[in-house]
Amino acid sequence: MSAVAESFAKPNAVALSLRYALRELRGGLRGFYVFIACIALGVMAIAGVGSVSASLSDGLAREGRTLLGGDVSFVLFQREAKPEEVAFLRSRGTLSAAATLRGMARSADGKLALVEMKAVDNTYPMLGQLTLAPKLPMADLLAERDGAFGAAADPTLLARLSLKTGDRVTIGSATFQIRSTVEAEPDKLAGGIGFGPRFLISEAALRATGLIQPGSLVRWIYRVKLPEAANNERATEAFIADARSAAPQAGWEIRSRSNASPQLERNINRFTQFLTLVGLAALLVGGVGVANAVKSHIDRKLEVIAAFKAVGATGLDVFGIYLAQVVLLAAIGSVIGLALGAAMPFAIVGLFGKLLPLPVVPAVHTDELALSFLYGLLTALAFGLWPLARVHDVPVAALFRDTISSEWHRPRASYLVFMAVVIALLIVVVIGLSFDRRIAAVFVASSVVVFALLRGIAALLMTIARRLPRTRLPMLRLAIANIHRPGALTPSVVLSLGLGLAVLVTITQIDGNLRRQFLAALPDQAPSFFFIDIPSAQAEQFDGYLRQIAPGARIEDVPMLRGRIVAARGVRAEELKPTTDSEWVLQSDRGLTYTAELPKGSKVVEGEWWRTDYSGPPLVSLEKKIADGLGLKLGDEVVVNVLGRDIPAKISNLRTIDWQGLGINFVLVFSPNAFKGAPHTHIATLTEAGGKAGDGKIIKEVADAYPMVTSVRVREVMETVGSVVTNLALAIRGASAVTLISAILVLGGALAAGHRHRVYDAVILKTLGATRLRLLGAYALEYLLIGLATAVFGVIAGSIAAWLIVTRLMTLSFVWQAGSAAGVVAAALVVTVGLGLAGTLLALNKKPATVLRNL
Repeated sequence: MSAVAESFAKPNAVALSLRYALRELRGGLRGFYVFIACIALGVMAIAGVGSVSASLSDGLAREGRTLLGGDVSFVLFQREAKPEEVAFLRSRGTLSAAATLRGMARSADGKLALVEMKAVDNTYPMLGQLTLAPKLPMADLLAERDGAFGAAADPTLLARLSLKTGDRVTIGSATFQIRSTVEAEPDKLAGGIGFGPRFLISEAALRATGLIQPGSLVRWIYRVKLPEAANNERATEAFIADARSAAPQAGWEIRSRSNASPQLERNINRFTQFLTLVGLAALLVGGVGVANAVKSHIDRKLEVIAAFKAVGATGLDVFGIYLAQVVLLAAIGSVIGLALGAAMPFAIVGLFGKLLPLPVVPAVHTDELALSFLYGLLTALAFGLWPLARVHDVPVAALFRDTISSEWHRPRASYLVFMAVVIALLIVVVIGLSFDRRIAAVFVASSVVVFALLRGIAALLMTIARRLPRTRLPMLRLAIANIHRPGALTPSVVLSLGLGLAVLVTITQIDGNLRRQFLAALPDQAPSFFFIDIPSAQAEQFDGYLRQIAPGARIEDVPMLRGRIVAARGVRAEELKPTTDSEWVLQSDRGLTYTAELPKGSKVVEGEWWRTDYSGPPLVSLEKKIADGLGLKLGDEVVVNVLGRDIPAKISNLRTIDWQGLGINFVLVFSPNAFKGAPHTHIATLTEAGGKAGDGKIIKEVADAYPMVTSVRVREVMETVGSVVTNLALAIRGASAVTLISAILVLGGALAAGHRHRVYDAVILKTLGATRLRLLGAYALEYLLIGLATAVFGVIAGSIAAWLIVTRLMTLSFVWQAGSAAGVVAAALVVTVGLGLAGTLLALNKKPATVLRNL
């Protein structure tokens, strides 16, 4: 018995497989560069996103006290804390109070701008550093001198109103001197996105503006810094519990340092999941490259496999050797990806550290890297096992004949089970470790459907080509024959190109719709202005004034309060289990209104609207999707805390709302008697008949006549939101670029895998008299036909996916972007034909003699 045969008879099969796998790889990694690159790209994307997200989460956790401005914050809307509530908070630690309110700032030359006022006390900031230019003590910065209160403003306000430090502005009834500019606020992130530049003032100055009226949309924030001896999580939780017991109907929103900005953390988690899924899509696209590389490698090693079997190796032995090679190569690609991904947070902080608005603490996160490595390994196995399994049952004689005639073999049941286990494990990891399992499940299901459809498209394309009548044009006949012949590149090209195109079309369609929604023209019926904080006693007078200064405009006016859902169905809000798309309604205060008539843009879909003269117990109308997400139905009770008072109301009806018109509408609408006697303000919209020529005039006249009313230009708000959306879209594009690079690599690898067959074809055809030009034309037609069919599928699949995401998840309107779809089709054809012809030219340059000698 030979040494090789004896070694195969030894029991340690794993060590043996690994030994021979390493021995074969000594000759280099030729043919596996695409394999390694695809795995590395996908793992890099997942590891990079995970590492950056974890570093950001660590930063938020580490800077929680600074972001919050204390250990615990208590937020009230439309009312100040009562003296006994303030006394309770002071008894537990150092207290700092602040208030935020929007207002209109007017410069000396009459220019107006919306500002986000923030009134603070002498202890601000208790934690962190307020960066001012020039730097001034808080007492000097905010003090009243020469008839003007001091203020610090965002540099954006100075640029907008053409101001400089030392200039004066008026807000309401108060005059302010801008003594410094705000460069950084330690607690800015906890306040969310503002629609105007920051304007930092004292509490006395805020009261002097006259804007604090009963029902004004002012937000009071009370931050408590616990004593160092009680500065721990247990003491914080005990303090929160005591506060809820001491004032059960206070209605305050309580946050601790561990959740200083829960909405921001949720958004980071969601965005991280989305980018991770994009990275996983790149990994799945790369999986096609893995399958192509493994198949090509097996084809090249048929003589070696035959030799192994001839000296006594079993099919399982040979399978083990090449499985070990796949695992080793996947590990190499994964390690490269891990190194690049782990370096991302360090690179981001190093390059953009001073520009980042978020606290990123770079570190090596082994849990994220381990998960990424697992993704890479499982993906390589899931796609590599099918071509690997063919080595088991093919006899030696058939393997030798395979160099001339390749046959397809279905793997035996044991390998199919192994492959199913690997795929199931990959699915479990993807769904089980996702922030939103529903979205992850949709991604998995969509991936399976897309793979199946692409295989079907390839089979259909080959069937159509096979059944087409023979044409008299040689180039076209050869192109059609190449599409369906044995060993055709059609399945590989369709799979690799189709996945990449579907992802690209999805991203471009979503991006185009978001830009259209936030950056392009507003809807025809969208209001030009929102006016907030209209005193209820002057609501009718203000309505008449608007009709006087804008006679052709449409005016809408409704009362408005702020309140929080504290219970539903007899269950506390904290214990409800809402769906991910409805949980936001429980996270903070919500705008509320009451009316006798059904609001415009609403449609009752369940129950009935109350009578105009209804005077019974409070009723509430709820938006249908929110009610479904909270598990509420007609007749259920909802308790809302308004101005420190719990108000129960029964659900009378459910509505659908058209949010696209940007008009006044509310998730919660109450019957007219629900808030009888409660102080509140009104909110109004003005929709101009045409154009925006009178925008500046209307804002100025309203500010002159009603200085306590805040005017919000809708276009400016949309531009603010649009800038955020644009930045998110850029991140999505960057992550999606990894998928596209993978697709191009896989396509190039698929074409390279068929290079040997192309050489034989070219030599035979040239020997029979075919010219170089005719061959190039035939191959160009082949790639053009395959690319066109795949591009059509990619456009259809990507458009459907984008439509579902935009309409179902984002709840926005969808308009198909024909221009971007056409650009994707053109790019697909250029890439497919270009890469195909590049490989064809190499094949045509081969000398016939060297090839014919080996046939």
